[in-house]
Amino acid sequence: MKRFFSNKNFTVGFILSAVVIWVAAISLIWTPYDGNKMNARDRLQGPSWQHPLGTDQYGRDTLSRVMVGAVNSIIVGLVTVAIGLTLGVLLGLISAYYGKLVDESIMRFSDFLFGFPAVLTAILITSILGPSMINAMLAIGIFYIPVFARLTRAVSMSVWEREYIAAARACGSGELAIVWHHVLPNILSPLLIQGTIQFAVAILAEAGLSYLGLGTQPPHASWGRMLNEAQTFMSLSPWMAVFPGLAIAWAVLGFNLLGDGLRDTLDPKMVRVR
Repeated sequence: MKRFFSNKNFTVGFILSAVVIWVAAISLIWTPYDGNKMNARDRLQGPSWQHPLGTDQYGRDTLSRVMVGAVNSIIVGLVTVAIGLTLGVLLGLISAYYGKLVDESIMRFSDFLFGFPAVLTAILITSILGPSMINAMLAIGIFYIPVFARLTRAVSMSVWEREYIAAARACGSGELAIVWHHVLPNILSPLLIQGTIQFAVAILAEAGLSYLGLGTQPPHASWGRMLNEAQTFMSLSPWMAVFPGLAIAWAVLGFNLLGDGLRDTLDPKMVRVR
């Protein structure tokens, strides 16, 4: 842990990310107000002791909605990265092991998926299944599959050429045992780094999709949806956009710095020779 926290990027990213996770955890059991409860008498109030981050056009407490929005962002990040990581790693391992026609087919499939950005995929999926948070997660997760597949293929191909793989085969280990005991442990570091960075990208993508009306649907709180609703009242209540925007920036910056810190610490090429 001393090695990790000696890296400034990791330390700052860990603190920022921990705050987001802590706020999300607290919101599961307590928020100052019900985030979906409307109160017309308190609409468009500025920050005060009663409502530290003000209220929106329906009188809902902005702080409570920002806290609940943190939960949605973390869920989206976890689910989308899990989808991309699971399927992407599987395809990457198969591609690196079999090579030739199988490798070419999987890589061309990855190129095909890369041709459809997350927003375009979300529009396609929601046009068929309807806009929702689940469909947005599905779209982002599909977009992540080729990201992890290409990374897994690249690092796995170098691992398969190592001497300890030949030694394991000479000792009679099966191919699946070699993958589980030797290949996967040696590619975990780049996958962990990539997963952390893509977690931040997923939060930003979900906010963008919700802003477009393709993600989390009202009345459920979402940072992107809050920005969408705030744009009509920018001249009257600018704080409606400021605080969800700061929440998005805080979370994305935190997980990006955390990923950079992990890369600097775990990647042998990035470690300074002392």
